[in-house]
Amino acid sequence: MDFALVDKGIWLGLAGIGFAVLFNVPRRTLGAIYIMSAFGGMLKFYMMSLDFGLVFAAFCGSSLIGFLSVLAAHYRKAPPMTFALPSLIPMIPGFFAYKAMVGVMKLTAEKDAEVYRKLFFETVNNGLSALFIILALSAGVAIPLLISRKETVKRIKTDVPNPQNENLEEENL
Repeated sequence: MDFALVDKGIWLGLAGIGFAVLFNVPRRTLGAIYIMSAFGGMLKFYMMSLDFGLVFAAFCGSSLIGFLSVLAAHYRKAPPMTFALPSLIPMIPGFFAYKAMVGVMKLTAEKDAEVYRKLFFETVNNGLSALFIILALSAGVAIPLLISRKETVKRIKTDVPNPQNENLEEENL
């Protein structure tokens, strides 16, 4: 395995721990958050090294985080989002969002039409890249969480009478 990939995993894990501490999650969840952040980020960077697209690689990394957060939730007795959110935040595309915002600011002052056109397309490219990566991250982590909710949906009782509804019906008569 490439040392650079392991190095990125170490730093992504530490970033995940940092966001977990910022969100004040229970201490018993920190080890799992570190592992999920590291493995999710390493999968993303490994897939990018194999020439998969950045958006697809981010989707796969966030899906791994989503599945691992469901497993960790059962073992550590905490909601899956406690694990998923801090683990996912280090994968957010801050570079593309920053470049898009800087491009928007430069567009307001640019007078030359040719430079404006080039800058406009670079800005749109950076903004759309950030948007699609964020969509891939959110879909990737949400799908495993939605799939695993089957058990809780079975517990919903639709035939239980609601006393508030009965009072409303009596008032309407």
